[in-house]
Amino acid sequence: MKIAIEGCCHGALDAIYKHIEFLEKKNNYVVDLLLICGDFQAIRNHSDLQCMAVPPKYRQLGEFYRYYTGEKKAPVLTIVIGGNHEASNYLWELYHGGWLAPNIYFLGHAGCVQVDGVRIAGASGIFKGNDFHQGHYEQMPYDHSSMRSIYHIREYNIRRLSLLSSPDIFLSHDWPQSIEQHGDLPLLLRRKPFFRQDISTGSLGSPPLMGLLHTLRPSWWFAAHLHVRFEAVVTHHQATSAANGSISPSPAQGENPDEIVIDEFEEDGLDTKKPDGVESSTMAESSISTTGPLNPDEITLEDEEEGVVAPPPPVPQPSETRFLALDKCLPRREFLEVMDFPASSDSLPPATDGQRRRPTLTFDPEWLAIIRAFHPYFSMSRRQAVYPEEAAARAQVAEELSWVKAHISSTEEGETSDLREVESCQVFVQTAPGPGSEGPAKNQQPPWYTNPQTTAFCDMLELENKINPPPRAAPSSVV
Repeated sequence: MKIAIEGCCHGALDAIYKHIEFLEKKNNYVVDLLLICGDFQAIRNHSDLQCMAVPPKYRQLGEFYRYYTGEKKAPVLTIVIGGNHEASNYLWELYHGGWLAPNIYFLGHAGCVQVDGVRIAGASGIFKGNDFHQGHYEQMPYDHSSMRSIYHIREYNIRRLSLLSSPDIFLSHDWPQSIEQHGDLPLLLRRKPFFRQDISTGSLGSPPLMGLLHTLRPSWWFAAHLHVRFEAVVTHHQATSAANGSISPSPAQGENPDEIVIDEFEEDGLDTKKPDGVESSTMAESSISTTGPLNPDEITLEDEEEGVVAPPPPVPQPSETRFLALDKCLPRREFLEVMDFPASSDSLPPATDGQRRRPTLTFDPEWLAIIRAFHPYFSMSRRQAVYPEEAAARAQVAEELSWVKAHISSTEEGETSDLREVESCQVFVQTAPGPGSEGPAKNQQPPWYTNPQTTAFCDMLELENKINPPPRAAPSSVV
């Protein structure tokens, strides 16, 4: 399965899809799936712009609304996470995940799904230490502070994600803290010299995400946010597993500031030229397979007992997580990469004669179990409830997984599968009007919308919809 990975979108959907089409024609292949690592900017109308944490002069509708209203349709299945420049009101409607537009799926504030057997997990937002331990207290209308805190990642979501077994792919907007130490740091500093101070103080990147990387050990981790292409490889040794397996990662040393000390909207004026000898391209196709060889240092041990040479004990093999950050969608930037990933054997056959097939998007049973297990700890106030110990949490997830398998399944041609297709539960519905239909209050924050997809998702799991429940009917007067 060919998967395209995009860094920051910043609303440039037309340019991204056009670039994918160009690559398909140039290389004679068909892309099955597109992943976007935040700053997607799902802006439906002018009212949504009032919920977007950017300076007023940068508030532009972008191109998403055409896909939202049906004027255009995403040509390839697209999965996105949120960043720190979003219409946060719309992403909140789909906190647990859902269709932002036909063929464009939001993974949620945290989430995990499967696409033809490839397991994709992710976390939206960026790290801010002051908000990390708090609940989701923000309510509309947002003020200057809550408009920003709403996209700060919470410990609640890190703890939930840490209970997953290893996914194939993990998406984040932020970089994991200290990931730069696992790649070509001198090259990064030549390209982005203003990173030097944040790196020296340990404030570049997210501490919880690095803890999550060591806990989950995904094959690939993709990120964006810093507007530069950067590769790294993190090797996981068995000796570190116990220290990194906790579900209570705590932020280390410095904290990533609310906004990185880079004006993302003025950055294009900075000198981002690569050093001599490094080829510049808007697209760098991966020449690295997704299942590269391991590199253990094996020591042959011999143990003699009564003249018999016993076989050496197995040597734990280190695993690797390959990290790739990409730029934002602009000319002469490295913003998109296409890679091959093995799909499950029972997935649909590959595309032929240039005809695109639609891969199957399914819920991940383990993630559904985690949502049920942690739902009692979901806080809608600043105060966060005390979390359970890891052993208790994992036991609860195991119990809920049995419930999920018993109650949520997909039946086709007489066979029952634990994987349920997303569209069997969630169907895209417009909840807000498109541009020009907002009425006289288009320059104000929009009203509260109850999203039917979130209602359907909570009904499927038999959970209370704490995100955007339908408004209660006013009590009738007694005569």
